[in-house]
Amino acid sequence: MKKLFQTLRNIWSIEELRAKILYTLLLILIYRIGTHIVLPGINPTTMNVGTNSNNGLLGLIDAFSGGAFSQASIFALGIMPYISASIFMQLMTVLVPQFQKMQKEGDSGRKKINQYTRYLTVAVTAVQASAYVAYLKQIHGGSLLPAYTGYFWLSTVVILTAGTLFVMWMGEKITDRGLGNGTSLIIMIGILGRLPNSFINEFQAKSTRPGFILIFIIELAILIGIILGCILLIQGTRKVPVNYAKQIVGNRQFGGARQFLPLKVNSAGVMPIIFAQAIMFLPTLFNLTSLASTETKQGIQRVFTDHTSVWYMLIYSFVVIGFTFLYTALIFNPKQIADNLKQNNGFIPGVKPGQPTTDFIGAIMDKITLPGAVLLAVVGILPGIAQLLGVTQGFSTFFGGTSLLIMVGVILDTLQQIDRDTVVDAPV
Repeated sequence: MKKLFQTLRNIWSIEELRAKILYTLLLILIYRIGTHIVLPGINPTTMNVGTNSNNGLLGLIDAFSGGAFSQASIFALGIMPYISASIFMQLMTVLVPQFQKMQKEGDSGRKKINQYTRYLTVAVTAVQASAYVAYLKQIHGGSLLPAYTGYFWLSTVVILTAGTLFVMWMGEKITDRGLGNGTSLIIMIGILGRLPNSFINEFQAKSTRPGFILIFIIELAILIGIILGCILLIQGTRKVPVNYAKQIVGNRQFGGARQFLPLKVNSAGVMPIIFAQAIMFLPTLFNLTSLASTETKQGIQRVFTDHTSVWYMLIYSFVVIGFTFLYTALIFNPKQIADNLKQNNGFIPGVKPGQPTTDFIGAIMDKITLPGAVLLAVVGILPGIAQLLGVTQGFSTFFGGTSLLIMVGVILDTLQQIDRDTVVDAPV
């Protein structure tokens, strides 16, 4: 903590770091202003903000966009289409040999992949914008201006696509010239944008109960404890010792150092929770229970939409654990790590190079991924548990799930970059 305060005191004494922070804050301010600009053709005074966008994928999009989705903003789709395109391209680099080869080409290959990601973002945004127009007509049909009805679909698709591309551009600019990962920061700011209202609503809900101050303080203490647990989950690693063989070139000796190979307990990050939320929403999206009776249909729909349901938590936990193993297997390649160690004359003590090293690393990953997946599932169901204990729905989302993991992860990464820049650029 003392180190953190020392870092914050040194920030404004470093001109380059100060410029990065101010540039980042400027673009974030522009983004937040844009989230409150309503699409042309809609009367904002008659809108019922927040209707039917509290759960499932709609709630996830609304959370990532900072409420812009429910407010029919020009940034309603936010950065989500770009994230979807990036995830798709990331999977392609794992599954398609042509993209694997492109990724290994260095900067030129990464530039090609980034360009393909941008093109795919345009297509994804156009499709999602068309679906969003139908959603607006269903939810906010009474707020549409009659004189603008003939142009509403075309103008909305164009504006939403341009808005998403502009948000994507701001994220890239923050990454290049600002502080931290721009895309992650924009998502985090959108999530934090809901915190003040959620905090106030929770306080007002508790104010009618005797001893509400103590109850509210206990809730905040539990929230801080959960945040500390998420920090441990995100930064938890298993250090595998690695030795490098000595090399003598002339009169100089190289290598011989003992280092560690850090294997993360949660290599999949927040992706399993996002995938699980999407899967849990599919039965209600496609009405898979149309052949069942009305009572059965309502029961199944309640299981997949009620976050406080025991069945929802169980199914959700199993889906998160399954996706954690699947996504870790896709992004983590033990054979590539073993080959890199062999090429750099590195070896794990007591393990032969080559396939034995691959099997050893893979076995360790399987062992540490299981507790990581279980903890990730627990974090995912914490908002539902918080609601069962009397926390309001809006404030409960900060007790776990996607929102908390993203906030903690982004804040940690940003603080680490500030710390590095402070050490590098600090005046002597």
